Amino acid sequence: MDYSNIMYLKENQVATITLNRPDSMNALSPDLLSELQYAISVSSIDQDLKALVIRGNGRSFCAGADLLFFDSAFENLSLLNPYIQLLNQCFLDLENLDIPTVAVVQGFALAGGLELAMACDMTIVSNEAKLGDQHANFGLMPGGGSTQRLPRRIGMQRAMELLTTGRWLTGPEAVDWGLALRSTDEANLNAELESILSSLRDKSRESLSWIKSITRQGRDLSVSSGIQLESSAFVQYLATSTHPREGIQAFKEKRKPDF
Repeated sequence: MDYSNIMYLKENQVATITLNRPDSMNALSPDLLSELQYAISVSSIDQDLKALVIRGNGRSFCAGADLLFFDSAFENLSLLNPYIQLLNQCFLDLENLDIPTVAVVQGFALAGGLELAMACDMTIVSNEAKLGDQHANFGLMPGGGSTQRLPRRIGMQRAMELLTTGRWLTGPEAVDWGLALRSTDEANLNAELESILSSLRDKSRESLSWIKSITRQGRDLSVSSGIQLESSAFVQYLATSTHPREGIQAFKEKRKPDF
């Protein structure tokens, strides 16, 4: 696929998808979502990758849905369902990707932009960033997962405040609320990102995949059911992969493992 709404770069075992509609603050048009979904699928089959980064070109990460699309959709309501299905499938594909995903947020991450960031495993933000869900400010409701992901991230009371008042959070506030992992000056975002990526590059992709899958599957289970899930996965992984044996042998021989 030729990309015109995103940029896709693979470098040093990391794929970076950059939303590339800076004039519209990287609004989520149908074409952008189609390209994003395709790029995620490319990353899912590239066994050399250890992580995927999502970021935005220009002064904002993503300000949400494309309002020009909604002008058309209000005139032709049959456009709404395909759009919202594409949006949610794209975010689910990102969430279910079998490698760690990191959102890098500068400027605005509002409404659909916040929903996109929440579909990632980790989020680092600039101190000056503004994160929130603005749907209620315009007589709307979320359609890309905020009502489900936000309470799971920050608890029901805080989620209800953001969802119903339209309040946004700064970078440090987002970290304090559990919506972001780290906050730093915008000039230091790349260095903060690299501190995470450098720790992932020497890991086994198989190990990362199992860890992410079981962690996500178990989050809605009871502790006992989750431990049973983890125990079964542990046995299956050690029985089917060469990486655990290689990792232990490398430790004994005081060398880096060959994954």
